Amino acid sequence: MKRIVNDLRVMASKPIIRDTRITVDMILELLAPGMKPEEITEDYNIGLDDIKTALLYAAKILGREEVIIETRA
Repeated sequence: MKRIVNDLRVMASKPIIRDTRITVDMILELLAPGMKPEEITEDYNIGLDDIKTALLYAAKILGREEVIIETRA
């Protein structure tokens, strides 16, 4: 996870791939409609490990989310 950083001066402190302006959410948005990881690495000059790390980071963040289920009476 050392490749994911937050920097107040870059992308409003969103989690990014170190030494880039590529945010974790951008990677997810590219993958969601079907862009291949190899295409992302080529288009954005990052490695496959960066994409895997972004996915792991997102999974860990979402895994900590608390889900509140509202029941209707």
